[in-house]
Amino acid sequence: MTTKIIPPAFITQSEEQLDKGYDPKVARGLLQFLKPYYGQMLLSLFFMIIVTAAAVSGPYFVKLAIDEGIEKNDPVALRNIVLIYLVVSIIQLVTNIARVRMMSRVGQHVLYDVRTAMFGHLQKLSLSFYNRYSVGRVITRVINDVGTLREFITWAVLAIVRNLLAIIGTLVAMLSLNLRLSLLTFAVIPLMILATVLFRRAARRNYRKVRAAVSWTNSVLAENVNGVRVVQAFSRQSHNYRNFKEYVNRYFLETSMDAAKLASLFTPVVDVLGALATAVVVYIGGTAVLGETMTAGVLIAFVLYIDRLFDPIRDLSRRFDTLQSTMAGGERILELLNTPVEVRDADDAREMGPITGDVRFERVSFHYSDDPALVLDGIDLDVRAGQTVALVGETGAGKTTIVKLLTRFHDPTSGCVRVDGVDLRTVTQQSLRRQMGMVLQDPFLFNGSVKENILFGRLDASDEEVIAAAKAVGAHDFIMGLKNGYETSAEEGGATLSVGQRQLISFARALLANPRILILDEATSSVDTQTEQTIQKALATLLKGRTSFVIAHRLSTITSADKIVVIHDGKIIEQGTHSELLANQGMYYDLYRTGFRM
Repeated sequence: MTTKIIPPAFITQSEEQLDKGYDPKVARGLLQFLKPYYGQMLLSLFFMIIVTAAAVSGPYFVKLAIDEGIEKNDPVALRNIVLIYLVVSIIQLVTNIARVRMMSRVGQHVLYDVRTAMFGHLQKLSLSFYNRYSVGRVITRVINDVGTLREFITWAVLAIVRNLLAIIGTLVAMLSLNLRLSLLTFAVIPLMILATVLFRRAARRNYRKVRAAVSWTNSVLAENVNGVRVVQAFSRQSHNYRNFKEYVNRYFLETSMDAAKLASLFTPVVDVLGALATAVVVYIGGTAVLGETMTAGVLIAFVLYIDRLFDPIRDLSRRFDTLQSTMAGGERILELLNTPVEVRDADDAREMGPITGDVRFERVSFHYSDDPALVLDGIDLDVRAGQTVALVGETGAGKTTIVKLLTRFHDPTSGCVRVDGVDLRTVTQQSLRRQMGMVLQDPFLFNGSVKENILFGRLDASDEEVIAAAKAVGAHDFIMGLKNGYETSAEEGGATLSVGQRQLISFARALLANPRILILDEATSSVDTQTEQTIQKALATLLKGRTSFVIAHRLSTITSADKIVVIHDGKIIEQGTHSELLANQGMYYDLYRTGFRM
């Protein structure tokens, strides 16, 4: 568990790449998700043009009302101008509502597509990926980073277009009204650009720190929730709380406050520049009105256009933050989606036929892609169908790696693993694993009923078959003693059940799946003696007629095996029956004398 504060400098590089500007490669990658919705986006763009044109025309209608209606004392003209302006405003309202609803739907659909694509890819990624990525980081990708896309797609994309159209339309309107006042107004734009650039740079730094702190927070939160039993068992609640609080206060809160202070400065600066431009225009334009070289309507319309000019400029600076976060989040999303699946089916992979159960390892060596040190070195092992093989050795010797290669969670670096003479790399993983079962030391139960967890390996089984499997492994009696029997909720991870009960359910799940090859990875090491005796009675049924690989540290699960394989430093140094290996007085003999508890 977390024992010290982790400063932002130690957060992974991918978490710090948050100050990213527009990246064409990332943009092209994200546009792939928008392709199905181009038609709706184009229609929204058409509505946006109507909305922008209506908004830009507003000050001009005010100018007409003053000059053509009020100044000329023409109530009919004034009424007609107001009615036309009202109609334009209604059109603006209707098209804006339609645009917002349409883009909201597009945004939600894109989020759905991205999240399902990410979830589907996560299901395919090899185990080595999860050794490198924490749960919190994965959740940040799927939830937070995808969330940034919604903001950008729903509001920012067309808002940027709207702002650009509004700026262009306003500039054209101002220039057509009065060239001199337009040039006076434009004089403050360089100051506006300078303020925006300075704000953007400072905000970028703060934003990077805040997002890094968010990712760290998610990781630590997931870690503490998953390990809450250990935290409470060692009374670490106060210690972890102090660490968490200190980090959040030192980095997250202070950085967020700095970002808020910076944001609070930018808007007033823009407002002051707008006020300065307005003051200059009112003074110069007012003088012209007094000299009767300009109408009052032109001056008032011009003042209104100044607000219309600075509003989209101010909004564009905020949209840049959204663009920046979208590029950063999009890069991490595409990085995950482009993470290669290390164990892939060959293009010409075929379905694995019904397995008999002969297994052969031929000169198999293996090392992880990011570590050249060999985990297994030249493994030769021949197992006949129906045999039970016990893998023994010290922790880290390579026992679990052998069964991971058998189930194709990894592929050998060299050599070949065959089942019934077939190289596992030539068949589909799904057709292979459908005929295999695995029971782990710490079995994972999903949030659902006990029955649903037993059905996990074979969804089409009947209730009678579920009950028969549970009875065969000795789980039926305790299940019937639960509040709702087989319909009792196991909660996430089987939180409401004991370790022994979870293990028995996992045995029932494996038996119901009726695998031809069964793997027991230290499946009885976490249960009490009485539960182990119950499981031992069920093992005879579970192992009968199946090729079985048993990894265990208890003598009772090993001595009756047809073959015992002793592994040391990634190599097989002994193999034979229990009596044969004792007679050899080699490493197995030494392990036997220690009771296998290492």
